[in-house]
Amino acid sequence: MKLDDCYDNSLNTMYFPHADPMMNMSNGSSKSKMSRYVVIAVLIIAVIGGGLYYQYSTAQSSGSTTSEAQMTTAMTSETLSSTMPMTSATQPAVSVSLLGAGATFPAPLIQEWTVEYNKLNPSVTINYNAIGSGAGIQQITAKTVDFGASDAPLNDKQLGAAPGLVLFPETLGGVAITYNLASFGISNATVLNFNGRVLASIYEGVITKWNDPAIQQLNPGVSLPSNPITAVHRSDGSGTSYAFTNFLSVVDMTWNKTVGYSTSVTWPVDKLANGVGAKGNAGVAGTVTNTPGAIGYVDVIYAVQKHLGVGAVLNAAGNYIQPTLQSILYAAQNATGTPNPQDLRLHIVNAAGAQSYPIATYTYLLTYKDMSLNPDLDINKAKALAQFFWWAIHDGQQYSQALIYVPLPQNVVSADEQLIQSLNFQGQSLLSS
Repeated sequence: MKLDDCYDNSLNTMYFPHADPMMNMSNGSSKSKMSRYVVIAVLIIAVIGGGLYYQYSTAQSSGSTTSEAQMTTAMTSETLSSTMPMTSATQPAVSVSLLGAGATFPAPLIQEWTVEYNKLNPSVTINYNAIGSGAGIQQITAKTVDFGASDAPLNDKQLGAAPGLVLFPETLGGVAITYNLASFGISNATVLNFNGRVLASIYEGVITKWNDPAIQQLNPGVSLPSNPITAVHRSDGSGTSYAFTNFLSVVDMTWNKTVGYSTSVTWPVDKLANGVGAKGNAGVAGTVTNTPGAIGYVDVIYAVQKHLGVGAVLNAAGNYIQPTLQSILYAAQNATGTPNPQDLRLHIVNAAGAQSYPIATYTYLLTYKDMSLNPDLDINKAKALAQFFWWAIHDGQQYSQALIYVPLPQNVVSADEQLIQSLNFQGQSLLSS
């Protein structure tokens, strides 16, 4: 019997179906009274017992339903996490921590991504160590990090040393020629012109003073000082050095034959004691800032942050162009072509086009196509990393321009998508198509 069966809402009174509602307890013998008391007691016990049973049954039923609902939700979430398209709202089932290392060139952007992505996905923590492209390549090759970053597209030998490693562009940037002549009456707002031969001669140690006729000829309206030039370069393996020396190799045959291009080269200027090495883009920018008469090459954002002079460089069309978002984008549009998702190593230095900045470069993220090849990655971390990559080439691009990086062109995004969708863990797809 349920307690509700004993409640008449229409009368708002308690009643007992099997008792006589007109029962008069003052009539009859004591035996009759006793019998009636017994009947009433039995009924009361039955009502109370039935009510307690109902409450117990209801609680058990409710608990069972809640448990089943929770199990259904958990199963649905697990199914969705492995089948739904990856978006910024999709989070891994467990908390994961990812570690990347490499290029300093894109470091401001990657570090911004790690913060913004964690806001969207609190269960994913990403740390990025800006140690230079060369060190980043070494660490992802040794599988001591979860992903790497490099401004230099890896060559065949480097890829051969890391079977299964793939790379894809993450953003675009420009290598700025910076200088510090404020102590000599030339403000950092003054734009100096440079061409490939002059820059090569400075880093070869052939041009040693700022008022050298070759530099003065390119800047007829500027009274250049006779002070020595301190040529600052990267001391670590660097994609920024790769882009700079690649440009010099393309436009100057002497440099190409004697020095060449790589993430790390032997700088001729060091032999004449006019060269200074510094670690990272920040190190080069800092050294130029603190050294009157210095010249250096850095990612544009580092020159802007240090308020350094930024030069204009002669491009393939014969125009002197400064690195801007638009001039870097022009270079990409004129030189990228149709990217091959199977090989996304793209070279865009000295691009055609009247307004193309000549020392522009893509920068890359590095990972293993089958992420199980990296012993530090389990399936949950692999899914989280692939999802972060997907977000970076889509929603993450909105953070580029404020840091003077150029958002990826759509044709490059499409090629990146194909590569990222091919990432797997022992054959298991990490992103649904």
